[in-house]
Amino acid sequence: MALYTIADLHLSFGSEKPMDVFSGWDNYVDRLKKNWESKVKERDVVVIAGDVSWAMKLEEAKKDFLFIDSLPGKKIIIKGNHDYWWSTVKKIEKFLEDIGCKTISVLQNSAVRYKNYCICGTRGWLCNSESDEDKKILLREVGRLNKSIDVAEKNKLIPIVFLHYPPVYKGEECKEIMDILIARNVKKCYYGHVHGNRAVKRVVTGKYKGIEFNLISCDYINFSPVLVEY
Repeated sequence: MALYTIADLHLSFGSEKPMDVFSGWDNYVDRLKKNWESKVKERDVVVIAGDVSWAMKLEEAKKDFLFIDSLPGKKIIIKGNHDYWWSTVKKIEKFLEDIGCKTISVLQNSAVRYKNYCICGTRGWLCNSESDEDKKILLREVGRLNKSIDVAEKNKLIPIVFLHYPPVYKGEECKEIMDILIARNVKKCYYGHVHGNRAVKRVVTGKYKGIEFNLISCDYINFSPVLVEY
């Protein structure tokens, strides 16, 4: 059994928002399927860190979820900034059950055990949250991340954090998120959201303040899930 991760699938089977129009995204669904199936086995776990589907409503995401469900492994999804279909966890889980998806679960205000590790995470937010609304959203995300890591501490597991937004961008930290990662002794953090050669140069990858950061946006990792732990 192995743990993998990937972000920004941006699926659009049920909506008119194809990613193929962007450079490097040609035939990306077939490439993703081929790479996924060559790596991931049925017993493996894959964390999808946000921007799962372009759908605006849950019903419109049906074909996207069925595609994900058809791929090998158990999938754990986190909310991204473009997941407008996202509702309450209870409604999402009910919808997945109704359409017959058996391999997808939702991570929000929670965590999932993986061997001696704990899969923790939340969406995260902007590094430069200045408006009252942005600050409100950020504080909510901070609370969700803390609740997630609480599960790891309670069960004496090693936390691995998955976010959608990068905690550091253009030399600026999302201080509230970084403070949690440092204070709670997180050693590995994976995030998505960032696309394109210019933007990629503005993020932190590798060791930073004692934490190993990894960018896992689909196009950055060549549409192939990244191994986290065996």
